[in-house]
Amino acid sequence: MLVDSHCHLNYPGLVEDEAGVLERARGRGVQGFLNISTRQSEWGDVLAAAERHPDVWAAIGVHPHEADKHPDLGSAALVEAATHPRVIAIGECGLDYYYDKSDRAAQRERFRAHIAAARENGLPLVIHTRDAEEDTVAILREEPGVTGVLHCFTGSQWLADQGLELGFYVSMSGIVTFKNAKDLQEVAKSIPADRLLVETDAPFLAPVPNRGKTCEPAFVADTATFVAELREEDVDQLARQTTANFFRLFPRAAA
Repeated sequence: MLVDSHCHLNYPGLVEDEAGVLERARGRGVQGFLNISTRQSEWGDVLAAAERHPDVWAAIGVHPHEADKHPDLGSAALVEAATHPRVIAIGECGLDYYYDKSDRAAQRERFRAHIAAARENGLPLVIHTRDAEEDTVAILREEPGVTGVLHCFTGSQWLADQGLELGFYVSMSGIVTFKNAKDLQEVAKSIPADRLLVETDAPFLAPVPNRGKTCEPAFVADTATFVAELREEDVDQLARQTTANFFRLFPRAAA
């Protein structure tokens, strides 16, 4: 059994064939899907998918790219939306200084709002961080009392170590299978077995051997196989371990 700990079922490339996408994934042993929102206007669609399918859960949040477009988003709206029983996480949220699509101060403010909501609801965070490692860690240290996952991890060993020290999990996407991802592969080897997750970030970042295709949750099986071989572990054991990790981090999914 596997869980795709991060996908966007409402995005073009997947939403047109939601039932087929999920069935193909189930056929490869994927038995759970965390459907992630990136802007407030998506919350309804993400929740609706979770209501349609018992093995799909929702995360409520605003991506750092969208921070400028949500100037009035505080923790109250997130807290209210996250009372829905199918919401198991707050996010995705965080900081992205690589693309700088939103003002950095706005990104930091929205990030803190998500942290406050997660603390109030007792839910884990789904964190996106790119080229913002020091600020991400600094904010998490200033805002204790939360846990979560560093999703689609592409950062440094330092960031992974800091996240682990703060109680966070680290999730590997299809990027870890890319030929030029040698540094990331070394990080993947270092993550303790009980803190590792796998994901697709579908419809993006299809892993080898599916490069060039629209990524689907089914492909998390390919990423899991690659990571298991990288870590010299049995793939079935890695699947069981990452699934157990998912339900430990997101206990509302097991309720």
